[in-house]
Amino acid sequence: MATSEATATRIMLAVNQSTIKGYPHASISSRGAFEWTLQKIVRSNTSGFKLLFLHVQVPDEDGFDDMDSIFASPEDFKSMRHRDRARGLHLLEYFVTKCHQIGVASEAWIKKGDPKEVICHEVKRVQPDLLVVGSRGLGPFQRVFVGTVSEFCVKHAECPVVTIKRNPDEAPQDPVDD
Repeated sequence: MATSEATATRIMLAVNQSTIKGYPHASISSRGAFEWTLQKIVRSNTSGFKLLFLHVQVPDEDGFDDMDSIFASPEDFKSMRHRDRARGLHLLEYFVTKCHQIGVASEAWIKKGDPKEVICHEVKRVQPDLLVVGSRGLGPFQRVFVGTVSEFCVKHAECPVVTIKRNPDEAPQDPVDD
């Protein structure tokens, strides 16, 4: 018996890009959370679920990500906005394409701001049945300096939250990278 989209279990996945230079793809934690969701929750019941992908882009403090010059023209700003949007769309395309290939309904969107605040706001707005977030598995010392989105979501999101730690064998040399 097929499940209609109206009765499908809606799972929101907060996804982000890899922080490793030269690696413009989904982060290790995001891919792990997605794969875990497919293997442990969706399984073969592809019509019983709808995956909702949220990517939050963090505006740079100065807006000049990898730019060497302190001078900028209006074209520089247009170029930066276009580049950031293209990266976000490429990221979401990866997840939506995977869902389409296996027959899982999905939606995806991009927001800007502080990831922990935006994710919790979007949970309140969209009201998914479950939120799944990846976790880098940082130690207490690293969490003080980097902070963790997953811990904030567990405490503040208005739905059940599952955090998926990345596998230790997938951890990059610097555990803050993802």
